[in-house]
Amino acid sequence: MKVLVLGSGAREHAIVKALGADPAVDAVVVAPGNPGMDAVALCEPLPGGISDSASAVEVARRHGVDLVVVGPEAPLVAGVADALREAGFAVFGPSAAAARLEGSKAFAKDVMAAAEVPTGLARVCTTVEEVADALDAMGAPHVVKDDGLAAGKGVVVTQDREQALEHARACLAKDGGRVVVEEFLSGPEVSLFCVSDGRMVLPLAPAQDFKRVGDGDEGPNTGGMGAYSPLDWAPASLADEVVTRIAQPTIEEMARRGTPFVGVLFVGLALTPRGPRVIEFNARFGDPETQVVLARLTTPLGALLHAAATGTLDDVGALSWSSEHAVTVVVAAADYPATPRTGDPITGIEDVDDVPTAYVLHAGTGRADDGTLVSAGGRVLSVVALGDSLSQARSRVYEAVERIALEGSHHRSDIALAAERNELHVG
Repeated sequence: MKVLVLGSGAREHAIVKALGADPAVDAVVVAPGNPGMDAVALCEPLPGGISDSASAVEVARRHGVDLVVVGPEAPLVAGVADALREAGFAVFGPSAAAARLEGSKAFAKDVMAAAEVPTGLARVCTTVEEVADALDAMGAPHVVKDDGLAAGKGVVVTQDREQALEHARACLAKDGGRVVVEEFLSGPEVSLFCVSDGRMVLPLAPAQDFKRVGDGDEGPNTGGMGAYSPLDWAPASLADEVVTRIAQPTIEEMARRGTPFVGVLFVGLALTPRGPRVIEFNARFGDPETQVVLARLTTPLGALLHAAATGTLDDVGALSWSSEHAVTVVVAAADYPATPRTGDPITGIEDVDDVPTAYVLHAGTGRADDGTLVSAGGRVLSVVALGDSLSQARSRVYEAVERIALEGSHHRSDIALAAERNELHVG
């Protein structure tokens, strides 16, 4: 099987690495990829960008691929999966209509209501006055979400009413701007990826990510600064409960609407005193949770994704997992998540090989004119390590991070620290 992966982040690098370990996968092509993926797969340019459907179809045709995996949310919402399906390819990733579960928070709430999925109360607002009324009705902490895609940075959770209003004003200022004001859901957060072929659902292992930029959950939200899996503190029945109460009803509701969902339904949960509640849906693998979930998956990934893309998920059977713990830490560029500094040399990656089980996944990296590896984005690298215990995995991953040099870079030092101490992390 030959597989094309669309994307250029650490999530896609993790997918490429897992596909490379599948004996049924003969070759992996990535478009556009990055310098890290270029070492293990064939990277092809996408002249029109990641949402350029014509270029994606052309690359798929030229290489005669058997499966296309669409990584990021933007091409899914833009309909790249539709164009590839129309061209005759098996695609792992939802149609534009189904990807609205991520593309519009308001649409997702409508689907959840129809499917009787447990979630927080919410109001869709199009004016500042409506937002102000909703904030007063919901009370603090205030949760304000941009209705559209915002690369994981469209949500503000704050006790400060004026800060909530300021975020709402910025979102409403966009063309067709809408925001969703939600009830705050208390409790630890969990990410659960549910693979679907449009009819049935297979859950992957739960993970927890860390969204704030600084230790102790200080500072603004980011795309994610680290993650770990498994979650020893979570109920053993959690994945099955989420499939029964949340994922399967959602997949059935999408099919009922004539927009079947094929791909990953990423369920962001709060484990509240009243039980699991959906914070948000995403329509693709999450970053950085993918880095730790796929590190532990021992079922061949290519076969799993191909079964979902071709409607044969019921042939896969139970998934198998390593008993090891996995931790990933994101190394971010100077000034991230504001306007990250780029073009700084990155050294020390080869020294990570000396740390048992540790490896580096590239995200915002590029090559200077002289071939030097340099930073080219906000989240530059994801460093991953495994261990027989969470403590061992944490020790290894931070030893690996310390071997990497990138001027001005920063990372969180407390990824999975609470869990290592047998404490709950409530971000």
